[in-house]
Amino acid sequence: MQRIWLIFAQSVTACLGLLFVLRLLYPHLLETGQAPIVINQVESSAAASHKGGYSNAAKKAMPSVVNIFTSSTRAAVNPHEQLKDDPLFKHFFDDQLEDEDSQPENSLGSGVIVSAQGLILTNNHVVASADEIEVALADGRKLAAKVIGTDPDTDLAVLKVEAENLPAITFSAGDKLNVGDVVLAIGNPFGVGQTVTQGIVSAIGRNHLGINTYENFIQTDASINPGNSGGALIDAEGNLVGVNSAIYSRSGGSMGIGFAIPANIAKHVLEQIAVNGSVTRGWIGIEAQDITPELAESFKLSKPQGSLIAGVLQNSPAALAGLKSGDVLLAINDKEISDSSSMLHLIAVLKPNEKAVLTIARAEKEMKVNVAVGRRPKPVTAQR
Repeated sequence: MQRIWLIFAQSVTACLGLLFVLRLLYPHLLETGQAPIVINQVESSAAASHKGGYSNAAKKAMPSVVNIFTSSTRAAVNPHEQLKDDPLFKHFFDDQLEDEDSQPENSLGSGVIVSAQGLILTNNHVVASADEIEVALADGRKLAAKVIGTDPDTDLAVLKVEAENLPAITFSAGDKLNVGDVVLAIGNPFGVGQTVTQGIVSAIGRNHLGINTYENFIQTDASINPGNSGGALIDAEGNLVGVNSAIYSRSGGSMGIGFAIPANIAKHVLEQIAVNGSVTRGWIGIEAQDITPELAESFKLSKPQGSLIAGVLQNSPAALAGLKSGDVLLAINDKEISDSSSMLHLIAVLKPNEKAVLTIARAEKEMKVNVAVGRRPKPVTAQR
């Protein structure tokens, strides 16, 4: 019996030894055929880059964002206007009438330092009616500012303060922005002080909103509230990707739909204003509307693309070139037009006095028309 147990123990030991050798040298011989579980895990270096959240981006950009305080004096509607010439009424209430004639208005917004020499970019609607402008820097300094140029068509304005070595923000190329990218909005909402909110890019290329003449907005769900106008929209690295401009709201506060002017458009406007004091755009003098599927069928177009010329201004470049109401504008210098918004942008980048070739559809035929581009007139502002 003892001999049998000895033989069994030796056999088990030999088998275990053989299994160990096979597992060590030929592991594939012992596989069961079940696929191994694969777990996707971020690399330690990538995880470390987000360890601090977006604080580095905020710290980089916040010194470049300023608060803008404006004041204006306008004539108020005086309910006692008809009694101003009454001697008795004037005797008792003359001082009050003088106070009612001019009432100061105060408003606030935000701006972005774009030059160490004191240039600040903001929204035109922040400073449009201001008599006095004061800028509060992130370091606590308050400086008087003056407007050196505005562009109501994009709702941008450039201010100048007398200061040197200011912390200018770094621009990011707007065409590198994608839907889903993380962005931060920096401004002074409701006057509570500099505030940073975080969200993502919800959409790009938003237009037909009726906010500006030239619209190509970045849409974001980062909270933008009154007072944020003119502030910075930055990427996760702290670079400027847009200038906060407007919100969609039914309550006056943020509803997760905010709009910012792309940095590349802001940079183009800034450079022209800094050099010339204004923005020059091409113009041909037409009124246009989008091509709907119904219009495309009516004009026998292959697809609903292009811009219908609804009107031509007298003595405009378009009129002198022979364009007519009912023509369909298909391309400008061989660049296809998708809708009236893209048509406006293509014309705007043309230089005044240069020639442009328009492709139009008229009476179910395509034809080329040469136009001498004019200079877009300045928008007429209402008198206050």
